[in-house]
Amino acid sequence: MPHGSPRAWATWGHTDRVPTSPWGCSSPDLLSPPPLPPGRRHPLPGAVRHAAGLLVHRTDSTSSAVGGSISLRSWLGATGKPRSSQQLPQNKCGNQRSCPTKHFAFKIISGAANVVGPSICFNDEVLMSNVKNNIGRGLNIALVNGTSGKPLKTASFDMYSGDVQQLETFLQEIKDGTVILVATYDDAATKMNGKTRKLFSELGSSYVKHLGFRDNWVFLGAKGLQGKSPFEEHIKNDQKTNKYDGWPEMLEMEGCAPRKQD
Repeated sequence: MPHGSPRAWATWGHTDRVPTSPWGCSSPDLLSPPPLPPGRRHPLPGAVRHAAGLLVHRTDSTSSAVGGSISLRSWLGATGKPRSSQQLPQNKCGNQRSCPTKHFAFKIISGAANVVGPSICFNDEVLMSNVKNNIGRGLNIALVNGTSGKPLKTASFDMYSGDVQQLETFLQEIKDGTVILVATYDDAATKMNGKTRKLFSELGSSYVKHLGFRDNWVFLGAKGLQGKSPFEEHIKNDQKTNKYDGWPEMLEMEGCAPRKQD
């Protein structure tokens, strides 16, 4: 079963044949993501060194648009002079590679412990982040038109002490052709029930059925998707492997989502 992976071109299909896209149309320029075993961790060296450190203002770093930090020494280079604009990231959402035509660039970053919030970028627009002040503990969800890429709605749901009925209603009202992007922050599973897990599964999730207390999860799916989405990462809350005391490391996933064809 294919799954999405960080810093890789995770798209739907294979290059040795004309595949069927998840929307049910042919798309010859799709690539196949590498298969990953369930529950595999995806360490991101340098992405989060210390959660608390991200909140401390330092003279040698500055915050990026989607969270994390950028070293000014690295940005300036050895000479202390700014690098040319050609050396700075130019791809949409700050991704490492550009996307082919009829695809949308995206980047989803989960929260780090209960300290640093998540961020969601789609088609070079940050939809949810600390800076936009529209994130919250639990599940952070953005909806996008799968054909035009136009943002439709964002919402956060407290999955520790909130009302899960609000999440159920939100998911049930998603219309066909809508792309959903999800990032967890702190705990996203305490209030999760069988009905909400089923609704996420119908949107293409493979891992939601395994989501537990304080697990991290990032996911891109769609209403009307045929099969399971390859754009998904999940890491368990495990004291033996946790990055932080009581929380696993954050997850970051980027890639190119095929545009829905009319």
